[in-house]
Amino acid sequence: MRDLASCFGEYAIQVSDASCSTYSNHSCISPILKPSIQNTITYIYKTILSSQIHQLLTVTWCKNNMTQGLTINFGDDPNSVFKLNTNSRLFRKKKGSKSFEFNSSKFEVFWDLSTAKYQTGPEPIDGYYVLVMVDSQLGLVLGNLAEEAVTRKLKTGTPAAKFPLISRREHFSGNTLYSTKAQFCDSGTSHDILIHCSCENEGLRHPVLSVCIDKKTVIRVKRLQWNFRGNQTIFVDGLLVDLMWDVHGWFFNPASGYAVFMFRTRSGLDSRLWLEEKLVQKEQEKVEFSLLIYASKSP
Repeated sequence: MRDLASCFGEYAIQVSDASCSTYSNHSCISPILKPSIQNTITYIYKTILSSQIHQLLTVTWCKNNMTQGLTINFGDDPNSVFKLNTNSRLFRKKKGSKSFEFNSSKFEVFWDLSTAKYQTGPEPIDGYYVLVMVDSQLGLVLGNLAEEAVTRKLKTGTPAAKFPLISRREHFSGNTLYSTKAQFCDSGTSHDILIHCSCENEGLRHPVLSVCIDKKTVIRVKRLQWNFRGNQTIFVDGLLVDLMWDVHGWFFNPASGYAVFMFRTRSGLDSRLWLEEKLVQKEQEKVEFSLLIYASKSP
């Protein structure tokens, strides 16, 4: 991904509005197609404590043929990890707590996934909570049962830190249709995102990449095998959002290659394109939101 910004074609820096796209008359997705399977979803939160100390918390939900579980990383040290396998055949403790110290801070994790409900993805959609305490402050709250759990388990008046979501990464496998949701700012609404790469068997001579937000096509990249990398800027909820794609692996490394799609909010004064290796640096500088989709397809 290092050369992403150096390989733009005719689609470099076009500004469109997700609510009134010039491409909105195109049909986005065939109703007979089923989206690819989501294997992993990773959230990165920036916990801001009352002492103005910042902690990065990385929450990963995963699902494969053998396991389904949760991993929480504290900071950027690979050794500071909380792991939970929720597959009932291998690990039955779906409710509990754990505390440990790392980097001069005390962390406590409380969780209850015993009544969690799932759809096709690895992340529960209902009936669960995950709480993270950082130095006696409520550092992260997840799940629809979290408010009740906070009242029941923690002391009245327990200080709560701010924990804005700054990044989400999703991994898919299957065909070339990917469906997800994204909220690009705290005050914004949740948007449906569909990404589809048409194939020769759909009646087209050359593959075409379509990206839709709320059923409206915001980009349509023709002759994708030659325009396999590029970017476009769109407006969503009044924000500038850089949308970048790299599908090089699909065409030139089909056995193990994957595509990457990236959405990253930025202010109107920020004219720099965002590269993946700058992610951690930008996370530490200011709070923005980025969505990365890693997509592999079956032969």
